[in-house]
Amino acid sequence: MQRNSVNKVLLVGNTGSDAEMKYTTKGLAIANLSVATTEARKNGKGDFEDTTEWHRVVIFGKIAEFAENYVKKGALIYVEGRIQTQSWEDKEEKRHFRTEIIAEKLTMLGGWKKGNGEKDPVAVAENEEEVPF
Repeated sequence: MQRNSVNKVLLVGNTGSDAEMKYTTKGLAIANLSVATTEARKNGKGDFEDTTEWHRVVIFGKIAEFAENYVKKGALIYVEGRIQTQSWEDKEEKRHFRTEIIAEKLTMLGGWKKGNGEKDPVAVAENEEEVPF
């Protein structure tokens, strides 16, 4: 139950690679993507400099399969989801953290190619199934 809080992430950025696919033992598709967002900021001299932030995006189910087929390196995409941080200890008992975006919706921006070679202006995939956590 939600108690006066919101965990919502909206990203528009370019992918750093093709989707990396895995499957759970029960056959659930999982895709991993890196997405870059770039912001122009003024430096101490008053000049604008680009600052790029990389985001790890994890996609489950049918959206993951969509990403495997259509999301290629450099694609401009819109991702809607929630942020999640995982932590674990390695063999030396050092604590590690990983923050990722769990995608609930993925929209291709700037067009994508259908199977017949024609371009569609926008393609949207939304998860209708439960993610494992």
